[in-house]
Amino acid sequence: MTMELIEEAQRVLQPIISRTPLVRADKIQEHLWIKAESLQLTGAFKLRGAYYRLSKLSEEQKKRGVIAASAGNHAQGVAYACKEMGIKGTIVMPKTAPLSKIEATRSYGVKVELQGDTFNDAYEYAKNLQTLTDAVFIEPFNDPYIMAGQGTIALEIYERMPDVDVVLVPVGGGGLVSGIAYAMKHIKPDCKVYGVEAGSAASMQASLAAGQIVKLENAATIADGIAVKAPGDQTLAVCKTYLDGIITVSEDEIAAGILTLLEKMKMVAEGAGAVSVAAAMFEKLDLHGKNCVAVLSGGNIDVNFLSKIIDLGLMKTGRKVILDVPLVDKPGNLSKLLHLISTSGANVVSVDHNRYSDDMLSGICTVRCMIETTSEAHIGQLLDTLFAHGFHAKIQAR
Repeated sequence: MTMELIEEAQRVLQPIISRTPLVRADKIQEHLWIKAESLQLTGAFKLRGAYYRLSKLSEEQKKRGVIAASAGNHAQGVAYACKEMGIKGTIVMPKTAPLSKIEATRSYGVKVELQGDTFNDAYEYAKNLQTLTDAVFIEPFNDPYIMAGQGTIALEIYERMPDVDVVLVPVGGGGLVSGIAYAMKHIKPDCKVYGVEAGSAASMQASLAAGQIVKLENAATIADGIAVKAPGDQTLAVCKTYLDGIITVSEDEIAAGILTLLEKMKMVAEGAGAVSVAAAMFEKLDLHGKNCVAVLSGGNIDVNFLSKIIDLGLMKTGRKVILDVPLVDKPGNLSKLLHLISTSGANVVSVDHNRYSDDMLSGICTVRCMIETTSEAHIGQLLDTLFAHGFHAKIQAR
């Protein structure tokens, strides 16, 4: 990968992609901006690398068609490029891919095959299929043209904000972060570039620490777009040289990032897209006084999954809590408990009054309440109030 390649990619992509906005996000954190790739044509940054890669195919290669493997966003980028260029495409996706991403990929006219439970399963199947069909395999991240296409994001960030100090970039296989880190270090060497991974799928962090590719046994995360068990050799090499570090965020921090983007910025983000914002929100770095850009890499979240994510985010930010309350099983006690909760300013969403617990013979039952609160401090005040009236409530899940 070279700067000449990234600049050529920018010229090729000029009439195709959206130059996505850089949105000020002081509502989340001071001096934070969001590069909203969720507003890209296919809902994610992947169109950049995919379209540029297909543009480099010879006419003979285009006639053979292409095959790709993806959890969703690369699939849509390749599918869109196939439609625009009149190329026959086959996309292999894991069976666990969000239905919205599967249907969106099919809508561009390519053939979609569902294989395996993870991206790596789909990838291995697609590579075997490529040897049988002689189609051209389009790598999702481990390719200099793919990385160059993604690197055009750095050019756009610098064009809009030449005084940028820090860029936070989601990391799966490493195509996005390697392209951005390479380009940014060449145009503004003093700008720090950090990758952000889900803690349960931190293959790039493990590989950088080991100095070689490390393949995780598992990469389960709500951030399905970056659920990759191992980075590529080319992306790892670029990250070794140009990346300033890797940050990880937890599942509930990712959920809180999605919720915060919805509420404060009116932006829809998928889990993979929100990890960069979560890293800033939960102060994984000292960003005080620094101009920070968080790349929101995609917004293709399954709406059926969104409600679960919102609940996780509400619990992480102290907006919802589940309490288990041991209760002497006699008339009036449940009513007293609910009255104390309501007068504290909390709202009861649901009540499970279990009179058949292990303590039933001693006259004790368990009441589980799902409650809407305003903050962590509010939860603390509620617990204190209940304790003062003889109710020893315990937080069941947060």
